[in-house]
Amino acid sequence: MLNTQHLTLSLASLLIAACLAPATHAQDAIAPILSQTEFNQCLTGLQHSSDFARISNDTWKQYTTNLAPDGSILPLLDKQPEFTLPAWDYMAMLVDKERVADGRAAYQQWLPVLRQIQSRYGVDPAIVVSVWGVESNFGKITGGRPLVQSLGTLSCFGRRQAYFRTEFAAALQILQNGDIAPDKLNGSWAGAFGQTQFMPSTFLHTAVDFDGDGHRDVVGSVPDALASTANFLHQAGYRTGEPWGLEVKLPAGYAGSSARKNKHDVAYWTAQGITQANGKPLPSNLPDTGLLLPTGTQGPAFLTGKNFDTIYSYNASENYALAIAQLSTLVGSHGDNIGFVTPWPTDDPGLSRAKNRELQTLLQARGYDIGTPDGLIGAKTRVAIRAEQGRLGMPVDGRAGQKFLTALRAQPSTTH
Repeated sequence: MLNTQHLTLSLASLLIAACLAPATHAQDAIAPILSQTEFNQCLTGLQHSSDFARISNDTWKQYTTNLAPDGSILPLLDKQPEFTLPAWDYMAMLVDKERVADGRAAYQQWLPVLRQIQSRYGVDPAIVVSVWGVESNFGKITGGRPLVQSLGTLSCFGRRQAYFRTEFAAALQILQNGDIAPDKLNGSWAGAFGQTQFMPSTFLHTAVDFDGDGHRDVVGSVPDALASTANFLHQAGYRTGEPWGLEVKLPAGYAGSSARKNKHDVAYWTAQGITQANGKPLPSNLPDTGLLLPTGTQGPAFLTGKNFDTIYSYNASENYALAIAQLSTLVGSHGDNIGFVTPWPTDDPGLSRAKNRELQTLLQARGYDIGTPDGLIGAKTRVAIRAEQGRLGMPVDGRAGQKFLTALRAQPSTTH
């Protein structure tokens, strides 16, 4: 099992892509100006360290000569959407009707390959497709930052330098091996790349050549990307045939807390008064599960098993894992209801990407320069939201929520 923690576009890819997407936008914080001299000194030290022992002098010279640091990356270190967005905003963007429809279409298009992948690695095709959808919107958003520059910068500036130095060395190893062409090794600010956003060290350990062309190409080959993802989950301990879990209903006055890692059998949870979300008894064949309460006892509740944990290992965020799990359930079904039975504990729900595009269009009509409406809330959109919130007498927090959208709809368009 790999212990590498994925850092994705999320919000880049949603919340990344998944929101993968937001991380691809400029952030509110001002990018620091980084010293080229300090960067060069750092690189010199790295070249002779143990992390880079496998990198030849020729490879090092080819990819680091004249390399400049990218200061725009540092403000992003503390803004991963998985950990900064309310659960209802995160889920609204990552698991919306568009992604479900696109996921179902992708599932059908690649079903023969997915079945072959399932036969080899035992992973549910719907989960593999869902990772693909959240990480890169099915290959549409993979990130455009050169990995060598991003990881070189993070190896010398900011926090977690030791972690990023390992990934920097792995990226150079990929180039040295000829696995990915230099002009194709682009990705997120944190170094994740390809259709399912692998970190370089994860690629070296996990990527496979499933289409048999002699290259482990998670950038240009959908079969390689999907099979590599399945292999990651397989190595993380995925159990063939087991559900990831299910939404449940808590008894009135339930005083327990979220304890996903503290797993029990069906009899234990039944004795606690917990049922399926529709009130029916828990399935008798449910494997040992833990209780996940993303927003406490007043919001949706879930019993999650080992396979949820393997999804979590892909990107260590419970919100992320829940988005993948829920999307996989919807991709494998034909229902139209994409929400949970128990609503989120908020009177101001999050917006889907379609509603975010509507919001951006309404802001454009008021004269704000926010670029092409894309459903991804970046810095320019947040500036416009704050300005309109102030004009409308609403709390000025830059959040794109249902109340703000409703207020914009009700107001005539006027140039600010």
